Amino acid sequence: MALGLALGVVVVESGGTTTKLGIAPAAASATPAAASATPAAASATPAATQNASNNADCELIVPARPLTATGLATPYQLTGPGGQDPAASGCTQANPNLRAFVQATILDPATGRLWVYEPLVITAGTNPAVAPVRPRLPKDAVVNLMFGFNGNNLELAGTNGGTLAGTNGGTLAGTNGGTLAGAKCVNGLGDSLFGQVAYCNSVPFYAAASRAIQAGRLRIPKTGRSPLTGQPCPTTRSFQLVDQDPSDDVTTRYLLTASGQTAQDSAANTALLPGAGAIEGGQTSGDNTLLDTFILPALGCRAFTAPDLSNAGRPGTSQTLDELSAAASQRAPIALVPENDPMTTVNGQADRPKTNLYRLGVGQPLVTGVSNEPFGDSRAGGQQADTPANFCADMLNVQTAFIAADTERFSARPSPVPATGSNLFTFLAARLSASFTNLGCQAFGLHNTVSVTLNAQGEAVAAAVSLVPQAPTQPQTPTQSQGQDMQATPTPSTIIPTTVPSPWLPWTPWGDYGDPGY
Repeated sequence: MALGLALGVVVVESGGTTTKLGIAPAAASATPAAASATPAAASATPAATQNASNNADCELIVPARPLTATGLATPYQLTGPGGQDPAASGCTQANPNLRAFVQATILDPATGRLWVYEPLVITAGTNPAVAPVRPRLPKDAVVNLMFGFNGNNLELAGTNGGTLAGTNGGTLAGTNGGTLAGAKCVNGLGDSLFGQVAYCNSVPFYAAASRAIQAGRLRIPKTGRSPLTGQPCPTTRSFQLVDQDPSDDVTTRYLLTASGQTAQDSAANTALLPGAGAIEGGQTSGDNTLLDTFILPALGCRAFTAPDLSNAGRPGTSQTLDELSAAASQRAPIALVPENDPMTTVNGQADRPKTNLYRLGVGQPLVTGVSNEPFGDSRAGGQQADTPANFCADMLNVQTAFIAADTERFSARPSPVPATGSNLFTFLAARLSASFTNLGCQAFGLHNTVSVTLNAQGEAVAAAVSLVPQAPTQPQTPTQSQGQDMQATPTPSTIIPTTVPSPWLPWTPWGDYGDPGY
């Protein structure tokens, strides 16, 4: 990815003083403007596909027994909503705006060993460019699946039709029920989808991980400190990193051929398909890819990896590995999926049951509300109440200071999405500004700390940030959904795993356990 050469003017405002850190490019606009947090990358899709429709929703057909070795090696099929033709709907892996990705993390509960695997997604009606590798799984392996999508809404469907969501609030039946319910898949709350994400078997996976940690079989390494800054390395639960929808990105990569066929991204397949290019989930702007591929390397930090069974055992990252690492190392303030996350709202209103379902998928503790510690654990010292207002305030205060302190370092790094920012710094600034708007942070009496300058192409080429600390001044609890109990946990009619631990509190190790190895 080419490095943007023009770093622009960066003005850091603190206590009324300004510091000039660069020179503005001649093409820069003088008018600051907001930018999208997850903009679409420039499309390389053939014109016929681009013009097929304005559709932004797709279905993903899940193979039978997806948690087994055979299921993992069976391609998922991307098609249009309601089974619409892929070409007519634009739901093809050749379309960068509607690509889907799947990622598996595998745990051997007997030994605590972890692996990752990238199940292949193909466009329905096509064949893989290379058949997927069939992984060898240990006996009693526990597998979780995470899904990512570059469009608006991805709905999981069983091999013989049917989806998780429906007018009856999510009742499953037939073969689809055997596929999706059997794998404990969660697409959202009833008819209200999460949007770009879904998961399968996460609660049993994190419960098994917790038992393995407590038994001393699974050890999650500390994230440590940056050798360049001396500060703790960020995690997916760090306010230095999060945007309006945290923990929403798989780190899966596939190979795409000129004919539109896909293959697993491996050294062997790269040699077999010399003309194929790599494609990534989240168009490289999601939290996990941003952390593992851009932020951590810029700080001299390392991502938590495990052998990738789809790439001959080479080290691989995953969304779930990132969450395991964050749970083990992140200290207060800890960023958890907020109730005003657009992916967890229902009809634009905050919905605690849906937020809790999302948190269960990424191993996070459930929402506790205004007056309680977020995790019921005094070791969380310094953590503010688990509210949208405090999420907004922490995001603004912590992240603005973070990107300001590393302005020069990030300005020398390539942008994850060049159409959004000319380099890593301007990308992060534009993303933070958009997150302020998308979360409705202004409703809590807060002010946007970032102003970006766009060039004629809409790319952020400069940014000004304010380091004045802020605190919420408006009500800290969002308006609840009509008819929803904000204190309620998901009801039995919701599509949730039946083996949820009691109480529903996924593991939170806090990185000590009395063992300095953690």
